[in-house]
Parts: sequence; C-alpha cells; structure tokens
Amino acid sequence: MNAGALFRLAVTEERPLQIAGAINAYCARLAELAGFRAIYLSGAGVANASFGLPDLGLTTLDDVAEEVHRITGASELPLLVDADTGWGDPAMTVGTFCEAGAAGLHLEDQVESKRCGHRPGKVLVSPQEMCARINTAVAAKPYDEFVVMARTDACSVEGYEAAIERAKLYVEAGADMIFAEALSRIDDYQRFTQTLSVPVLANMTEFGQTPMFSLSDYRLAGVAMVLYPLTAFRMMNAAAFRAYRTVRGAGTQRTLLDEMQTRTELYESLDYEKYEHELDAVLTKRKS
Repeated sequence: MNAGALFRLAVTEERPLQIAGAINAYCARLAELAGFRAIYLSGAGVANASFGLPDLGLTTLDDVAEEVHRITGASELPLLVDADTGWGDPAMTVGTFCEAGAAGLHLEDQVESKRCGHRPGKVLVSPQEMCARINTAVAAKPYDEFVVMARTDACSVEGYEAAIERAKLYVEAGADMIFAEALSRIDDYQRFTQTLSVPVLANMTEFGQTPMFSLSDYRLAGVAMVLYPLTAFRMMNAAAFRAYRTVRGAGTQRTLLDEMQTRTELYESLDYEKYEHELDAVLTKRKS
C-alpha cells in the first residue's frame, strides 16, 4: 500500500485522526512509538528548526524535500507535508514530495510572500488563482491516492462565509481534503464539515486564534483530522533552553538528569542493537 493510501486509510479508520507534527526524522520515530498513525512536516518547523528563520516563506522546495526524505526514511507512518503556496510550481512540488516518500501535501491560498496562519497581515490570492494551483497539483499526482489538500486562510481575512465559499470551489477544483485554518468556534468547524463532501482538517496549534478544543469537541463537530503541528517542538525548545540556562548557571547538569531521556531509552527508540548486530555481521563477513 502506498503512502497516500495509508494516509487515507488512517483518516477512514480513526476519527478524528490525530496527526503529530514531526520536525525531523527522530521526532517521527518518537511519534510512531507513541502510537500515532500519521505525521506532519510543518513549513514553520523546517524554517525554525533547520534554518533558525521565521515562517515567512523563506525556505525552498529543496529545503523541505530534504527533510521529507529523512523523515520517510526513518518512519513508516504516512507523512503530510506543508507545501506553503507551492513555490510557484505546484506540479513540481507534487512530484518532488511524492518522490521523497510523502503521502500528500497541502497548498494554501495566500500570496507567495505568505504569513503564519495565526498572525496578522495575511493576503490571499483570488479564488480562481487558488483553484488553478489545485488543478495543477491534482493533474501532477503520480498516483490517485496521493493527497492534495487545500488550506484556506480566508476566515480571518475575508470572513467565515467567504472561507466556506472558497472551500467549496477548492473541492470542485479537485482538492481531496480541506484544511480550515484559524477558526475560532467549534460551530464553525461543524459548518465546514456539514457543507463539504471531503474530510476537513483542524489545526490545533498552540497560542493561536483557535481555542484549545478537545478531541471529543472535534469529533462531535465532524472533523476528520486534528493536527498538532509544533507541540513537541515547542516542548523541546522550552526544555532545551532550560537545560542551557541550568548548565551555564550551575556549571553542572546533575539537577536535570531525572528529566532527561536516558541513554537506554535513546538506544531503544533507535533500534541501536539491531544496527549494531548488522554492522558486526558485515565486519565478520569481511574478515572471513
């Protein structure tokens, strides 16, 4: 079963499907160990973690594709990828991400100089231009199950009714699923799910415009997928900064040991012994 089919199966079998954000290959392994059935690579995550840059469309298709390669090489979970606005060539973006092993991607309806979905200053392209992006992406799908999801930022820019109308057009243009960004009421999600014929994703990012709705809230609203794009990343950052300050101030990490992942836990999550045995077998064969 290809990656797109695995993702679609997970959406069908787990409602809502919880999708864990994984900024790198090791985080993908941890999400898999935790029992998630799908993972996500955030454009903000690549910009922030790999380049130390804000999420302002400063990274390239190749930058993101490199992380996709690494993640899909480390985990068998289907990976949904943030494709921003498609880097000016949605067809190439689809082909590149599919070749890298992704299960699907989402394209947004902002202009090329995009903004974070939960920040002010967003500017949208026309519905017609976004539909052209979707048409191009769908036509480039190398296999039918590859997911082309359309994200709309219209709710916080043009209003809720405009967002619904855009979403309808995006589905007509061929979008397999809809990403409804920065909604503030659970009833708004319910209207999306009741109006549209395709699965709807809710972005449960922290410190944004969407309140901390629970999984049961989303289930009652008919939401098909709930995304946690940077939850682990934010936790990691806070822990890392605390560790740096402690070591710098105290000159020792002794007080942090109880909070750390142990060497044994790290090795177990990486299948260290399996790789070690395989390496030993290769070395033994060479000697013989």
